[in-house]
Amino acid sequence: MNISMVQIHTTKAQLGMTTTPSRLSIEQPQATVDIRQPKAEMNITTTPGKLSIDQTQAWADMDRKHIFQRIKEAASEGRQKALEGTGRRAAEGRELADIHKGGNAIAMQAARSNTRNYETGLAWVPSHGSVKINYEPGDVRIDAQARPVENHTRANKPIINYQPGSVKVQLKQYPSIDFQVVNKTI
Repeated sequence: MNISMVQIHTTKAQLGMTTTPSRLSIEQPQATVDIRQPKAEMNITTTPGKLSIDQTQAWADMDRKHIFQRIKEAASEGRQKALEGTGRRAAEGRELADIHKGGNAIAMQAARSNTRNYETGLAWVPSHGSVKINYEPGDVRIDAQARPVENHTRANKPIINYQPGSVKVQLKQYPSIDFQVVNKTI
């Protein structure tokens, strides 16, 4: 007995895919920078110091006086000596007028006129404290006013370009089924 056989041939479907990749580009533009720093306002006011030095007494101690001072002192000393001399002569005249009362007025007057007083000792030239120094300190005033920073900086947005990709799917080979009968007997 012959048995018929059926042969089945199948062909699988084949898919084909075509892809286009997506593209992405990003650019970041630099920020627009606009910064300014205004100058600060500053005022400086100074009052100068004053130094005064008076050496008049020191020069006088060294006998280096101004001519006006010398004239003034000579006039004062001359007046004083004239008054002393007038007083002394008046007193001596009274003594001589009273000679009849007794005493030795002429010998006493002679002894007084021969006595001289001399001063000796150490002296510092110029004397201590003869230079007068006076100092008035100066003053400095600083008035500064800072100005704030003017910042007008802007950040720029990024530039983004995007092209989407694509995927195309196609059927490269269709599926099929083929039936065949082998050893066919009828």
